[in-house]
Amino acid sequence: MHPIVITRVAERQWHAVEDDRVVGRGDTLRRAGRILLSIDSWQGAVFDQLADAMLADLPRPLYTLVDEADLDLTSRWHRAGFTTRRREWEYLVPTDPRATGLGSVLPPEGVTIVPAGAAQEDPLREVYTTIHDEVDATVGWATMPAEVPALPNGTPPLDPSKYAVAVQADRYVGLVRVTGRVTVRPRIGLLAVPSDHRRRGIARALLAHALGSAHRSGVEAASTEVDESNGAAVALFEGVGARRASSNLELVLR
Repeated sequence: MHPIVITRVAERQWHAVEDDRVVGRGDTLRRAGRILLSIDSWQGAVFDQLADAMLADLPRPLYTLVDEADLDLTSRWHRAGFTTRRREWEYLVPTDPRATGLGSVLPPEGVTIVPAGAAQEDPLREVYTTIHDEVDATVGWATMPAEVPALPNGTPPLDPSKYAVAVQADRYVGLVRVTGRVTVRPRIGLLAVPSDHRRRGIARALLAHALGSAHRSGVEAASTEVDESNGAAVALFEGVGARRASSNLELVLR
């Protein structure tokens, strides 16, 4: 039996090698201000060695996401010292307006929806920054789904092709971010409105636009993740017929 050798092969990647063969990989990814870890190895001992090496090299806090149904993987991370921080529900959302009830939903008076790809980057960044700061000052940006980007210094330009926006008097007053394979299973990664424009139906109109666009492209369902503590978002998506498909746990090591 050959010894396992763990090597950091790149800034964000570690390999476990046995007899010149890679038997495990560890990676990190930065999302929403968090360093997320992932380890790919079917051998429990290799997983533990990769975890030990990565934890020794990286600053804390560290995070990982696991499918709640994967008890074996969850227990491995718990063995490495991680604890459960929060749960995200993954929803499948129908796109057919007959199922969602959104077919007759229009933006409030004076508000128009600009489709993905047509938004201007500067006002898009302005509303994104406003939303980011409001969330960060209340529940914290770390409660957002991990795939939603934060705004670190030197952040790259926001990609207007992923955002539809609500506009009132030349000001962007809401946005919806759609990613993934839009013609197969689009993912609603962010649906948000600044606090001074909430409770007017803007978010519902943006959701109607995003789902309607997907339906016209022949897509039957979109997906999204919602923190279980976000009652307003849970109510919005379940109110349009979304069903829970799975749940993910965010684990943390402080």
